[in-house]
Amino acid sequence: MTDVDLKSPSLYINRELSVLAFNRRVLEQAKDDRLPLLERLRFLCISSTNLDEFFEVRVAGLQQRAQIVGTALAPDDKTATETLRAVREEALDLVSEQYRVLNEILIPQLAAARIHIVKRDSWTEAQDAWLRRHFEEELLPILSPLGLDPAHPFPRILNKSLNFIVSLEGRDAFGRHGGMAIVQAPRALARVIALPRTDRQSHEFVLLSSVIHAYVGRLFPGMAVLGCYQFRVTRNSDLFIDDDEIDDILRAVQGEIASRRYGDAVRLEVSSECPDATSSFLLRQFELKAEDLYAVNGPVNLNRLGEIYDRIERPDLKYPGFVPGVPRILASGADLFAAIRHADILLHHPFESFLPVVDFIQRAAADPLVLAIKQTMYRSGPDSLIADALVAAAQAGKEVTVVIELRARFDEAANIALANKLQEAGAHVLYGIVGFKTHAKMALIVRREAGILRRYVHLGTGNYHLRTAKAYTDYGYFTCRPEIGEDVNHVFLQLTSLGGTMPLHRLVQSPFTLHTQMLALIDRERAHALAGRPARIILKVNALTELEIIQALYRASIDGVKIQLIVRGMCCLRPGVAGVSDNIQVRSLIGRFLEHSRIYYFANGGRPEVYLASADWMERNFFRRVEVAFPIESPRLRDRLVRDLKRYLKDNTHAWVLQVDGQYRSPRPHKNRVRDAQAELLAEYGESS
Repeated sequence: MTDVDLKSPSLYINRELSVLAFNRRVLEQAKDDRLPLLERLRFLCISSTNLDEFFEVRVAGLQQRAQIVGTALAPDDKTATETLRAVREEALDLVSEQYRVLNEILIPQLAAARIHIVKRDSWTEAQDAWLRRHFEEELLPILSPLGLDPAHPFPRILNKSLNFIVSLEGRDAFGRHGGMAIVQAPRALARVIALPRTDRQSHEFVLLSSVIHAYVGRLFPGMAVLGCYQFRVTRNSDLFIDDDEIDDILRAVQGEIASRRYGDAVRLEVSSECPDATSSFLLRQFELKAEDLYAVNGPVNLNRLGEIYDRIERPDLKYPGFVPGVPRILASGADLFAAIRHADILLHHPFESFLPVVDFIQRAAADPLVLAIKQTMYRSGPDSLIADALVAAAQAGKEVTVVIELRARFDEAANIALANKLQEAGAHVLYGIVGFKTHAKMALIVRREAGILRRYVHLGTGNYHLRTAKAYTDYGYFTCRPEIGEDVNHVFLQLTSLGGTMPLHRLVQSPFTLHTQMLALIDRERAHALAGRPARIILKVNALTELEIIQALYRASIDGVKIQLIVRGMCCLRPGVAGVSDNIQVRSLIGRFLEHSRIYYFANGGRPEVYLASADWMERNFFRRVEVAFPIESPRLRDRLVRDLKRYLKDNTHAWVLQVDGQYRSPRPHKNRVRDAQAELLAEYGESS
């Protein structure tokens, strides 16, 4: 190995900028004319939503750290203040591009497809009359303008809500001179209003902001409106829970959820027409600086344009429908437990249906031979069939234990409701471990068969959430291998009891062994390479940021290990650095489905090992979460996973390849050489609907 400083900042990409780079790749999908038009609009909305969360969590954290002079951020040595400056420069450019894509590309192309977003200066007399009635009947009774004066201080503004600041002239009913007022748009109001259709081929929409702008004067009778400008504030939404002070995690999370709506402001968005004096006034109200202001050329709540996608039935402008496949062994009426006893089963969602996972819990709930069900729940979604099955099992007298992670970001309230529902049914509900999020995806069923107890296990890379299982790519694994069942039971014992760590036979677990085991497996590939044996690492994760792991990958690359990384989002490793990462390739796939599965492949000198996992390769996953990685030991299933990985590595349709300069390039396919991994998986496992 050459003498290289593997801690040099030049070898690392800043994680915050890496997040923005991912968001830019999502936005590129909105410009890709190979994709259906309404799907491109959806990608624009996803880009906006992702940027919101970036400010709510990451920028909020940076601002807090910037208050401490000289705070360093691994894996590079930029201070928080320097990083904030770099983030603003990149974010400004990204926001400008979002609105350019909307105004110059998508709106004209939607109009060509007879889907019109009608601006105020283009309303016909008939449209104006209809919208005026709509305002009078549907909006005016709900809106509550708030004048600003000594008796009416600036109101509290909800996180990411749509608001208007109005400048007024004249005297009101009490003789007060005009000034400023705030109009808040309740969240119950649709942000997109459909105009009456004049023919079956066309759709016309008007934005709520346009309607309020047009008729805001009706809220201030006798006053003249000098200006009306929309604005939106983004607030710190990361829950703060002091692990040392918690005596009841449920109450602590409930208290933090209530405060999230009014956390510290981190960003102010205003209409680009808003005067500087008005913008400065708003900045002062939110205690923000000039660099926290983002003036936008369009609706400040850009992500709400997704309502247009939901309201239009135009199959020609959306991805074609499909029916997820079901393995023959799990065909309708099959004995699920017998099928698992026969052989391990692997499902690749959404190409294969998530319903067998639901069926697994539902059958266990109704099966008189089942004595106990244990399950982790990180995100389950509203009206969860799995949650209903667990309730039924508890009510039937089965031993039901559910470990619910209350701190799953933005799903805290739903998880608290789920916990209460399960407790009322008689289930044992636990909230994981203080200081460690329970992120592992595990379900364990104990069944008495012929006088003996047998454990059936489901392990996954994604959540027990029926809706996201249709949009995220994940793997689910069924087995009744005794070693796996015993390991899963040991992990549950760690989560529910106060005992010490227990040795695991097959599973690798955070925060105890996953990090050290992955370092050991990377080093083993180095040894194979140095000895002339097959040495290769293929990793598919959502993020790669952990410093020691990256350094281990650099060392392996230097010693000749071929490393292929499929990292959807954040990646702090810099590939292609001469003498360090020449043997490393990094690619990101942004397609119809959100790539979410985690796969770790090690060639191991010709005896490959493949793991599926709930964990990305980030500090939090290794050290601050309960995660599991599980080996796929069936040669048939292992070969299938390797085939899937090779598909992703050959994709030239939705792939982006990370360059040494930190930029991503798209390898556009040659004619007749198009490779689309997700389309190939759909063709193999799914059926067109």
